[in-house]
Amino acid sequence: MDVARQAGVSPSTVSRILNGTAKVSDDKRQAVLAAIEQMNFAPNQMAQGLKKGRSMTIGIVVQDISSPFFDETLRGVDDGLKGTGFASVIVSGHWNAEEEADRIRLLLARKVDGIILLSGRMADDTVLKFSAQRPIVSTGRALQTRSALGFKMDNEYGAYLAVHHLIELGHRQIAFISGPSNNSDADERLAGYKRALHEANIPLDENLIVEGNYHEASGMLAMNRLFDTHQNFTAVFAANDLSAYGARLALYRKGIRVPDDISLVGFDDLPGSSYTTPPLTTIRQPLYDIGRIATQALLRIINGEEARGEVPPLELIVRETTRRVR
Repeated sequence: MDVARQAGVSPSTVSRILNGTAKVSDDKRQAVLAAIEQMNFAPNQMAQGLKKGRSMTIGIVVQDISSPFFDETLRGVDDGLKGTGFASVIVSGHWNAEEEADRIRLLLARKVDGIILLSGRMADDTVLKFSAQRPIVSTGRALQTRSALGFKMDNEYGAYLAVHHLIELGHRQIAFISGPSNNSDADERLAGYKRALHEANIPLDENLIVEGNYHEASGMLAMNRLFDTHQNFTAVFAANDLSAYGARLALYRKGIRVPDDISLVGFDDLPGSSYTTPPLTTIRQPLYDIGRIATQALLRIINGEEARGEVPPLELIVRETTRRVR
């Protein structure tokens, strides 16, 4: 390695210094830093970060790397890091609190300068304990300390908007494909569904509520379970877009037209929702903005500035899967 040769040290020493894990003399560290700057081996931001004892890396804990939900948020994180000299290290928590904690310990051992936690099952108290070691910005929870910040969307209000839209179109028999019962976002969306019905004086029919798990297959299976119960309904609200995709497939296989026979609403506004057949009416979560703003907030905390940030509110996006009851 040219940097190692210029600095008069071994390549492994350079690597460990760049990773923030080397225990070397100040003379060797300064020699490596001088070689880096002289040879333009790294951006000035990285050299400056190394001088401050930073690794110039951000740890990101994502729950499902295959999900388009997290993919869009990660795109915002990536854009938020552009031009900063920071790189990201991505690990997966798989919706398991213990695994999330293990992944954070792994990131801390790798000397990341901060962590972005995208949703998850860890308790707030656990997140705050980890933030005592490195600053953390998390989505899906409300936190506000000097070293931790949380962004939580109003899921109850978003679900209320979806069901209220259907009620305004004249629907009174509205089925709901929920998220998993042990998930706070799912509980809040169920509460929004119930509030919209209550305000419209529509009796709650528990038989029209079927639990899913936020994946396409569960949306299809939930739709089939609704058919098996022979319940009457004119509209379906799915707790997320992926569930709505599965429900749409089940309706198609039954020869049921959307929205002519049944209206359908999702939640998230994933990029693909504009291209379903027909395009999906849904509740837009600003997923890209959440990732970008969370990243900017974390960098502020790392630089000793105030932990702050605000994301746009949820909004109803009306496309072509809903129509007025005839």
